[in-house]
Amino acid sequence: MSVRIEKAKETMSARERVERTFAFEKTDRVTISYDTNPAVHERLCRALGVKADDRRALDDVLGVDYTGVSARFMGKNPYPEKPNRRINVLEGCYMRWVENPSGGYWDFCDFPLKDATDEMFETYPIPNPDDFDYEYPLEMAKALGERYALYAGDCGTPDMINSNGRIMGMEDVLVHFIDEDEAAMDFMRRRAASQLEVLSRTLEKCKGRLSFVWLGEDLGTQKTPMVSLKLYRSVMKPVHKQFIDLAKSYDLPVMIHTCGSSSWVYEDFIEMGVRGVDSLQPEATNMSPEYLEERFAGRLTLRGLISTAGPLAYGTAREVDEYCRRTLEICMPHRGYHFAPSHAIQDNSPEENVIAMYQAAHKYGVYR
Repeated sequence: MSVRIEKAKETMSARERVERTFAFEKTDRVTISYDTNPAVHERLCRALGVKADDRRALDDVLGVDYTGVSARFMGKNPYPEKPNRRINVLEGCYMRWVENPSGGYWDFCDFPLKDATDEMFETYPIPNPDDFDYEYPLEMAKALGERYALYAGDCGTPDMINSNGRIMGMEDVLVHFIDEDEAAMDFMRRRAASQLEVLSRTLEKCKGRLSFVWLGEDLGTQKTPMVSLKLYRSVMKPVHKQFIDLAKSYDLPVMIHTCGSSSWVYEDFIEMGVRGVDSLQPEATNMSPEYLEERFAGRLTLRGLISTAGPLAYGTAREVDEYCRRTLEICMPHRGYHFAPSHAIQDNSPEENVIAMYQAAHKYGVYR
């Protein structure tokens, strides 16, 4: 017998709820989002009596409010295939399957531009924006727009550290930033320019149908910034500003995904016009809900803060319920809170805890 989540009474559409949240206006309940790894996703769907490949049905059960639309790449794969590897045809990065006691995941490996020469940077394939189908996101938007609030972009756009790290390794990326290696920096900026043009054409094609733009840049470890503020401002901020300005030209709010200790850069985000920040791992330095609410309430909407490394993974369903209640109690008064896990829910989270998490959103996340 499947479990049932008792959903809160809704008086708004998902789009109205999401857009009001970005505007710090009162809604019927908090917005709800869902990110998870495959193994726990399958267990959750079985417990809820939903087919694992029917995302729309699961979203309806959980009350998920938004989903993304994106242009579809139609070009040929320019990168060599390798045995026992997956390849991302937009980046050329390779992944291998890594088992763990709770399931497994595809982890990045091989790094084709590690220790690259100038010539390797100059000749490495970068997607041509002409090789994308821009009718595809429009059709998606038409099909999904009555049910969801829609966004374009994702947490990997432009994500200069991570996305390039998947190609050349994190150490090389950070060294190139510091050394200002001309060939490497030109390569990274050309990649970002390709992403910017794809996003621009997507926004134009879906004009009037989207609620926000989602960007990303992981900037922190659990304890400290990954780069200095000076380095961020000289290397990454000019690229981020191009994407933010593009979204602003379509009057769309921007949310940026930042893992780890990242609040040190939020004033710069606000200055550029960012409206929301995502991931928000509460264990990281200066990332607790109390800290973020005290400093950024009414200036940044907050998405996340339900830790995937706390009660959700290691506690009981009752402890998850109390943890979510407390987080909502802290974040709801100023409005602008998006209920979501701090990262993809990991495979070591019991499905009963995940169910308790989303039940808590409906039980405690209602505005009176």
